[in-house]
Amino acid sequence: MVSRVKQPEGRGLSSLFSCCFKGSDQPEITHCQDNTKTMAVLEPNLPMPPLQELDSMFTELVDELDLTEEHRAAMFSLPAEKKWQLYWSKKLEAAENKGATRWPEYYIDQLRSMAARKTLLGPEDEEEQGRHEIVDGLKTALRTQPMRFVTRFIDLDGLSCILNFLKSMDYETTNSQVHTSLIGCIKALMNNSQGRAHVLGHCESINIIAQSLTTESIKTKVAVLEILGAVCLVPGGHKKVLEAMLHYQKFASERTRFQTLLTDLDRSTGRYRDEVNLKTAIMSFINAVLSQGAGETSLEFRIHLRYEFLMLGIQPVIDKLRSNDNATLNRHLDFFQMLRNEDELHMSKRFDAVHIETKSASQMFELIKKSLNHTEAYPHLLSALQHCLMMPFKQSSTTLHYWVLLDRIVQQLVLQTDKGEDPDVAPLEDFNVKNIVRMLVKESEVKEWKEQADKTRKEHHNLQQRFEKKERECEAKNEEKEDMMAMLNKLKDKLERESNDHKQARLQVGELSARLQQLSSMSSVPGGPPVSSGGLVPPGPGPVPASPFSPPPPPPPPPPPGGLPSFGMAPFAPPPPPGAPPGAVQKKKNIPQPSNPLKSFNWSKLPENKTEGTIWKEIDDIKVFKVLDLEELQRTFSAYQKPQQKDAEDEQAVVKKVKELSVIDGRRAQNCNILLSRLRLTNEEIRRAVLTMDEQEDLPRDMLEQLLKFVPEKSDMELLGEHKHELERMAKADRFLYDMSSINHYQQRLHSLYFKKKFAERVADIKPKIKALSLASREVAQSGTLRQLLEVVLAFGNYMNKGQRGNAYGFKVSSLNKIADTKSSIDKNVTLLHYMITVLEKKYPKVAAFSEELQNVPEAAKVNMTELEKDIGSLRSGLKSVEAELQYQRGQSPQGPADKFVPVVSQFLTVASFSFLEVEESLSEAKEVFVKALRHFGEDSSNLQPDTFFGIFDTFLAAFSEAEQDNERMARHKEEEEKRTLMETQLKRDREQKAKKAKANEEEGGGEFDDLVSALRSGEVFEMDMSKMNRRKQRRHNLFDGGRERPVTELNQQEDSV
Repeated sequence: MVSRVKQPEGRGLSSLFSCCFKGSDQPEITHCQDNTKTMAVLEPNLPMPPLQELDSMFTELVDELDLTEEHRAAMFSLPAEKKWQLYWSKKLEAAENKGATRWPEYYIDQLRSMAARKTLLGPEDEEEQGRHEIVDGLKTALRTQPMRFVTRFIDLDGLSCILNFLKSMDYETTNSQVHTSLIGCIKALMNNSQGRAHVLGHCESINIIAQSLTTESIKTKVAVLEILGAVCLVPGGHKKVLEAMLHYQKFASERTRFQTLLTDLDRSTGRYRDEVNLKTAIMSFINAVLSQGAGETSLEFRIHLRYEFLMLGIQPVIDKLRSNDNATLNRHLDFFQMLRNEDELHMSKRFDAVHIETKSASQMFELIKKSLNHTEAYPHLLSALQHCLMMPFKQSSTTLHYWVLLDRIVQQLVLQTDKGEDPDVAPLEDFNVKNIVRMLVKESEVKEWKEQADKTRKEHHNLQQRFEKKERECEAKNEEKEDMMAMLNKLKDKLERESNDHKQARLQVGELSARLQQLSSMSSVPGGPPVSSGGLVPPGPGPVPASPFSPPPPPPPPPPPGGLPSFGMAPFAPPPPPGAPPGAVQKKKNIPQPSNPLKSFNWSKLPENKTEGTIWKEIDDIKVFKVLDLEELQRTFSAYQKPQQKDAEDEQAVVKKVKELSVIDGRRAQNCNILLSRLRLTNEEIRRAVLTMDEQEDLPRDMLEQLLKFVPEKSDMELLGEHKHELERMAKADRFLYDMSSINHYQQRLHSLYFKKKFAERVADIKPKIKALSLASREVAQSGTLRQLLEVVLAFGNYMNKGQRGNAYGFKVSSLNKIADTKSSIDKNVTLLHYMITVLEKKYPKVAAFSEELQNVPEAAKVNMTELEKDIGSLRSGLKSVEAELQYQRGQSPQGPADKFVPVVSQFLTVASFSFLEVEESLSEAKEVFVKALRHFGEDSSNLQPDTFFGIFDTFLAAFSEAEQDNERMARHKEEEEKRTLMETQLKRDREQKAKKAKANEEEGGGEFDDLVSALRSGEVFEMDMSKMNRRKQRRHNLFDGGRERPVTELNQQEDSV
């Protein structure tokens, strides 16, 4: 709650008092040690050392000055000559000071001796003057000496010496200038960041400083109050001040806290008659205590603390103080009054009341009763009032303590935070409200309620997810319905046009037939074609036109061996007819037959008619069978798999597994097993999914693609058919292939299912490309800013080019990417594009944002027309294949009630045909728009492809954006250079001013803590809060009775003009 305060150059306070300042309103309160002599520029007599050594020496000098990071950077940015001058000046000053680093010990010894002499006898006037000069010299040294002096003073425990002196002062010293100077020493020490941390970290420092309020010296009281008020603004300092005031209550035997302050504030006789500084200091301290610390955010805390001051009678005193007519004092009085009015208004809003009269017990009771009536807390209110009635009312100290205890309990109930922390000094120690409340609640009930709430929350979340899923499904269905309706309307219009064309064609044919009949009746034409009633009869059968997706009449043959066919190829090639191949019948060799099935050997067999004249005619394998151990071969490669035995000695102990029959290739069987383990479906479930076209979505698209690689081949079916009586002993992969081979046209069904699942995805991939192509073509042709940009580029080119290259009426769009190739003759980093952007921003600001009208160009630059047409051709051939399979399945009887291929695929083809037709039409339209765009720019429409044409614009857009960023960087760099130059000039000017004011700064040197005290004294600390409250008051002045709020002077109007 601190306003902006303009301060001299130096260390910022924002990092030190972060809790006191908000946002950009952090004041710059500086640490201004009086190093003006150091900063005075003296010409060095010695030559400048090397740069590395100079930097090391200069770093030591800057460390002593205790500057902020910003000012340290400014110091290090100085030229080497200036660094050497500053360092030399500092060394000369150190030589003149004759061992200033030994001063802390001297002052500490003097403080100790003065504290000891005080106890023997009172000091004389001359001795008193000497003591004052010593303490005053320490104050000046703490302000003006280098950082090492302060550090040394702290290390020698100089603060304890000052505090001990303050504690042991007699009455005369308490009221003397020595006391004031000692307080000034603490204030000077707190101007240093290290010293301030040391003072705040001392366990008794703030309490001992507060004890100094017993003095009769007004100047000393003002200094003490200013320190305490400023400490309230420091993080963690507010509570220390409240504790110090409670300590002072015991020290000064006050009846209540803050009693002495209110007494001094009310004094108006003797030397206090016209003493405004003390009253201003007291009010600034009171405002700091009320508005800082917990008072920044807690309304309850401010009301609680303000009640102490109101009970001491501060309101009549404030009304009396307004007669002083002092602007600074009135500002503090106004802030106190405005903050009170604001808090009382917020409190009234809680109870929907216009104003709460806190002096009326009956009104407060009625508000509490109204709030708690018909609630579970109301019986407890009645119980508390009933027990209050039973408390003793006799006038005694015991009765008073009962009510004090009740008051303190309620105070801590209101003020204590959830973490058990008390913002004010706790009236009752070890009284944790949260722990006591927790003891009153049954943990089991809380846990049960929490579990019930979590369960309800999860159910709500699940319902929300299900609702969103259904909503998305409905949206998708609605979109699909709208698309289908639009497609049907288009087809209806097309059908009507074709029907009209057909009618006209029939009329023309009828007219031609009539004329031919007339001609034939007039004269016969020998050798002419016969004429029928419907027209000419063609001499022979001609080709019958087919629909785009109509299949050939005969059903497709069985599938060929192999894996997944591509969509663009004929997927189902017919196998050779089942009859014998042409040529001689192959002779059967006399080959021994094994007693059990063996594993198959996958080879490619040569027909006998192709072995003539080869080495195979010279080979006789029959005689090899006489040499081979056929029994061993049979054991080794038997189709029945046996588990390997672990050890020969344990042969009888090993439990043999059931033999498995496997006749397919081992590697293929292994891969098939891996696929089946990933599917986690039984063979029956896979079979049902294939027959029902996967209505329950059991087969993901990637699994379907893998299943197409394990279609039963003809050789597999022959081998498995030989062992169909041993199904229970078949291996997992073999049994899968056998079960799948029982499905008629299994491969074609699987292929159709895969195409159905992939169709929507592939169409969704194609549509954005076509849309981007169409939109981008319209954007470049219709963009007004692009047109203006081309005008500017054409003007630049004609102006810069001469001869045959000049006098142009246009240029190819590819020339846009050559603009950046022209470099500036002044700065090689600046190109023609950089310069053109600067001109556009000044002369054509709308043109500089031309990229906003070309949103779809980057996507269109990725469209390859060849690939796009290939994808559409693949969809076309895939649809033909699925339709061919549908015609075949219609001619077959269904394989049980689960076979839903015909209805599912029929419905799919209806929707897919519409969707594909729409894609084809949108592509044709996009091509037309693209050709128009090419002609619009005078480009060759026969050679330029979309990715090339729009790629030119996309590259130019990227280069344009990069050049804009380069211009911004160059502008920032130029601005930073100007700022650095101004900073160096300002530093030089400041050094000169400090050199002139060295003597004045010795007496009243400013620092961080001084600046904070100054802001607190003048009321600038509360300026922002007063402005906010004034604005709120103006907004509500028509809603509330003006007599309800206490008067505030017209000083606020003066503040707005300051």
